[in-house]
Formats: sequence, C-alpha cells, structure tokens
Amino acid sequence: MTDLEERIAHLTRALDDLSEVVARQEAEIATLTRRVALLMEREAAREDAEGGQILLGDDRPPPHW
Repeated sequence: MTDLEERIAHLTRALDDLSEVVARQEAEIATLTRRVALLMEREAAREDAEGGQILLGDDRPPPHW
C-alpha cells in the first residue's frame, strides 16, 4: 500500500510539473503569435508603401559578371 501511495505522489508531482510547462508554453506561443501578426502587418504596410513591389536587391550584376 505504501508503494502505491509513493507512486501516486510521484505521478502527481510529475503531472503538476508538466502542467506548469504547458502553461508557460501556452503563454510563450501567445506572445510569439502576437509578434508574428505585428510583423506581418508591418510587412504589409511596407509593401503597400512601396507599391507592392518585392525588392530583391539592387539591379547591378554581381562582381564576377
């Protein structure tokens, strides 16, 4: 009986630890999601300001040409 109580105590502790990890990850994912959305909005605004052009660099050929 004592063995089962010890196992339950360890499993309960492990479950609590995992629950804390999941809660931290959920908060971090929410933060990262907000940041990505902000970056997407900024990029969309930049594309609108530039007339929708995609800038790949200057038009000069590479030095080896």
